[in-house]
Amino acid sequence: MRTKSKWSPGPGVNVLGISLEPDGNWVVSASAKPVGICPDCGIRSRYRHGWRKRTLQDLPVQGQVVKIKLALNRWQCRHRNCRRRTFTDQLPEIASPYSRRTARMAVIVSLVGHSMGGRPGEHLMRRLGMPASDDTILRQLKRNAPSSTQDRNIRVVGIDDWSWRRSTRYGTIMVDLERQTVVDVLDDRSVESSKAWLQERPSIEIVSRDRCGLYAQAAREGAPQAKQVADRFHLVQNFRAVIKEQMSLCGHANVRPILSEDAIASTAAQHRRARLAHRQSRQDIFEMLHALRQQGLTYSEIARRTGYERRSVANWLTSNAPRDRKRAALNPTSPLYFEAFLAERWKDGNRLGRHLLHDLRNRGYTGSRSNLERLLKVWREAENVRPHASPPEVKVLEPVRDPDTGHVISSDVVAALCIKPRGLLTVPQARKVDALKQGSEPFRKMRGLAMRFNGLLRSRNPNALDKWIDDAIDTELTAIMRFASVLRRDIDAVKNAIELPWSNGQAEGQINRLKTLKRAMYGRAGPELMRARMLPLNHTD
Repeated sequence: MRTKSKWSPGPGVNVLGISLEPDGNWVVSASAKPVGICPDCGIRSRYRHGWRKRTLQDLPVQGQVVKIKLALNRWQCRHRNCRRRTFTDQLPEIASPYSRRTARMAVIVSLVGHSMGGRPGEHLMRRLGMPASDDTILRQLKRNAPSSTQDRNIRVVGIDDWSWRRSTRYGTIMVDLERQTVVDVLDDRSVESSKAWLQERPSIEIVSRDRCGLYAQAAREGAPQAKQVADRFHLVQNFRAVIKEQMSLCGHANVRPILSEDAIASTAAQHRRARLAHRQSRQDIFEMLHALRQQGLTYSEIARRTGYERRSVANWLTSNAPRDRKRAALNPTSPLYFEAFLAERWKDGNRLGRHLLHDLRNRGYTGSRSNLERLLKVWREAENVRPHASPPEVKVLEPVRDPDTGHVISSDVVAALCIKPRGLLTVPQARKVDALKQGSEPFRKMRGLAMRFNGLLRSRNPNALDKWIDDAIDTELTAIMRFASVLRRDIDAVKNAIELPWSNGQAEGQINRLKTLKRAMYGRAGPELMRARMLPLNHTD
């Protein structure tokens, strides 16, 4: 009996016999001890109705499948107020109702599915002697996933986005930064969903996020009691992108040493040459199509040889000369639709774009102010042209070159070197930095700001941030001034990033794991399965 007791699937089950089938599978015959408690009314019954046989798959033995044929007692409930007439004893510690495998094997199925997924898990389970289909593994995994998010006592949460499909659809991941675990995965990136998720958890005290404005708004509305922390890594990366943009604007990278004739020609001459070239190309197409038609080719054959549509070929061949393209009809989205009205206001001395935009709005203008400003810029340049005056001398800045190779230093390399401390530079990189500081005044200013900004993020003292923003604005560098203005709008989150130790590094690591899982599932996993594999399982090791 002691040998048989080792085969028992759990308490309350007596093993009757063990046999080995011809296919190599073990069969354990067992019976459950009588319980007789009605699941509806909870009254014990003394009237046995019969037996019910259940076949459960259990843990393997030496790689061989083990099946348990379990006999359960079936009872009659004769209580007058109970609607149930018969019932079978339930053994929740052994197997859940209607399950085809024991509870301890179901835990193994969930663990394998969580770690490996459906198809790889199916191959492994079959090799271990616990065969289960990929659909069964994923179904078991998704069934246990909702129980992993019952804990709402979250104090510090990190929010970041990830892409279902790049530049098309994004999702949101929530990470408990204290426990370093994923607490939820949302299938969209919107203020409403993030706001609702935060409102359901009033215990949140700190929200760590990147520079995305959507999450800042969601945190303000969904968790007004929480402090927002901007991610320090994204702050440095944004500053690096701004440096690259500023160096490109200053002409220190990718600058042509000699201007071409087209660059020094007037805008009117360029437009005139473009129109003439366009007309010449249409004339060449016209002559080519007519030459093919004179050879006796059909419209369809000409379309096949040239690649044009048959309808276009017919339009070309039915005309005696190349047709000029008609100008698109003006509509209220274009300021030229109100050109006469704008010309009158311009003559009256009204030259401000915001005033003209207000007048156009009252007349039905539906376009943007930037579109209007582009038209007004042309008019202003036309008035400032002096036909007899000599053009001003344009100072062309020489690009800074690598002192070792003589090549022009690209803006990407300049941005990377600008934010790198002197102690981390290699010898060739240090020579590049010295050459850039001597040959570019904007780089020298931004280098000083970058070193101060790096020290500021590590100082845990946010009081110096306002002075840094003022100094950045005083540089009069366009991109740097814009970056400083954005920091001032998000000043509280940036100061919290300097003062508090929290960051979104853990969220970025979880996103890398999510991308690995998504690619391993060939991008076909839906929100439910992706969420089930990202959330930690509640199990005892």
